[in-house]
Amino acid sequence: MGAIQTVVQAWKIPEMRKKMIYTLVMLIIYRIGSNIPVPFINRELLRSMFDANNSGLFGLFDLFSGGSFSNFTIFALSITPYITSSIILQLLTIAIPALENLAKEGEEGRRKIASYTRYITIVLALIQAVGYTFGLFRNVLTTDNIFAKIMIVLVLIAGTAFLMWLGEKIDENGVGNGISLLIFAGIVSRIPTAVSNTVKGLIAGTYSIPSVLIFCIFAVLVMIGIVLVQEGTRKIPVQYAKRVVGRKMYGGQASHLPIKVNQAGVIPVIFATSLLQLPLTFAYMFPSSGFAQWAAKWLSPSGNPGFWVYFIFDMILIFGFTYFYGSISFNPVEIAENLKSNGGFIPGIRPGKNTADYIHKVALRLDLVSACFLAIVSAIPTLMSHWSTLAISFGGTSLIIAVGVALDTVRSLETQMQMRNYQGFLK
Repeated sequence: MGAIQTVVQAWKIPEMRKKMIYTLVMLIIYRIGSNIPVPFINRELLRSMFDANNSGLFGLFDLFSGGSFSNFTIFALSITPYITSSIILQLLTIAIPALENLAKEGEEGRRKIASYTRYITIVLALIQAVGYTFGLFRNVLTTDNIFAKIMIVLVLIAGTAFLMWLGEKIDENGVGNGISLLIFAGIVSRIPTAVSNTVKGLIAGTYSIPSVLIFCIFAVLVMIGIVLVQEGTRKIPVQYAKRVVGRKMYGGQASHLPIKVNQAGVIPVIFATSLLQLPLTFAYMFPSSGFAQWAAKWLSPSGNPGFWVYFIFDMILIFGFTYFYGSISFNPVEIAENLKSNGGFIPGIRPGKNTADYIHKVALRLDLVSACFLAIVSAIPTLMSHWSTLAISFGGTSLIIAVGVALDTVRSLETQMQMRNYQGFLK
């Protein structure tokens, strides 16, 4: 209810309403583009190809593209190259001192890193587009001449570049994180199809009523759990010593230091899924190669024992990215120094290094809770679909991303409203 009230209050403010409408228009443009087909493609052959491969990795690609991949539209590559590029740059920032120094230069440094991210995105999109055109989709082309293939490659690259621009424009002029909202829009757009397929499966007897009910109950519990974890905080008690400044006395009151349970949000799940797609993407680019056969058996979620290999790596990557993002988004040393300079201390803990160590331990425990929750929610639907006949296209990963992005967007609305109120007060 609080989220709905926030949206309603924001809508009443002309400035915020303009931002919300702008964001909605950008998402509508994205969905319109998701239905514009790539030229020189035989739609009947394409449909037959995906009917024969309606699970496994194809489903993962469709998760991020909102159905654009299976329909091979201009946004078939989706925003995945940009996400992969972001992962590469962030890992390189830690490994390369020059990039680390650039990241600390403020707005100018972030602008340069954003430019590098765009360049790498285009390179990855080129590789992926060439692989799809000359590999995976080569049998569904209406013509085999080089002009048609170059045209398809350019259209796919332009689609990814446009999505990248669309996400950045939402960041600048809209509400929430643009890239996350594009993924969110793709996931939500698949809900009607998923519901329709489930109803058809029930009528045909493919799915059983108990299995569907179990999944619905699971979905509700997951959404409640995500809200609790996303909104949850650990409050560390803080006491401020009394101090005299001029003729006034400050401090002496008790407060607390809030630390979010889930510092990384939905980023670990998005990044883990994107990274796991990489080797399988190359396998589908060259389906006749020995690597493709090896990947289909050992790395694909539809392979045997590939399902378990994929499952284990997914869990490991979610844990890894949760701790990674927790460490780069939360600095215990800086917080401890700020407390010390303001006369604050944690009862029973010495100021300075001991305080930083204590806060670091608390943050690590919270990261463990967050990683376990994300891993379990991501894993259960995968296991259910593996052991039952229920095809869960809108599973745990989708729910985590959809609910998490919705909460982050509402939080962004609240932040922008508060900033607007402060600006009005200062005027």
